[in-house]
Amino acid sequence: MTLGPVGQKIAARLTAAFAPVDLMVIDESAQHHGHAGAHPQGESHFRIKIVSEAFKGKTRVEQHRMVNMELAEELKHRVHALAIEAKAP
Repeated sequence: MTLGPVGQKIAARLTAAFAPVDLMVIDESAQHHGHAGAHPQGESHFRIKIVSEAFKGKTRVEQHRMVNMELAEELKHRVHALAIEAKAP
């Protein structure tokens, strides 16, 4: 799957912040077309799978907060839904 500009920005921000050993950014917007919060041009619903040393010793809530803080700008303006699967290696 090729990511659009929003997905690419998400991937770049997460890579810079967490130096992940594995990262998948999946645009699930097509599954939500016509739903509340869906952006007409898409790129509003994402699933993130990230594995990073930065998450070592952190609870799931702490890991999700870290990701949400890093993507705060995108969540404020364009991204309506973000599913996060974060873990340490």
